[in-house]
Amino acid sequence: MQHHGEGLLRELGDTELVDAIKADYRTAPLADGDRVMLDYVAKLTVTPAKTAEADVIAMRSVGFSDEAILDINQITGFFAWCNRTVDGLGVQLEDFWDDPDQTNV
Repeated sequence: MQHHGEGLLRELGDTELVDAIKADYRTAPLADGDRVMLDYVAKLTVTPAKTAEADVIAMRSVGFSDEAILDINQITGFFAWCNRTVDGLGVQLEDFWDDPDQTNV
């Protein structure tokens, strides 16, 4: 989804890093904490039944507070729900989402 990449670019200000994350976050030059968080998010998104207390402990071990972990969990769950709802109903996004010049709003 192009518009998520554009938002990440605005936040990070580093085109090469954004491209590396989009290609495969696991090989992108990220801090350990960011990688652990993204591992958790990927697992929660793709195989939620496989998430376990060990994943939460891993996030704590790189400095995430319980509040931050809850935020990450809830935001990930919300986006998963939204995407599944939209995909499950066959909703098509407006054409402007495909044009990066129009998604920098």
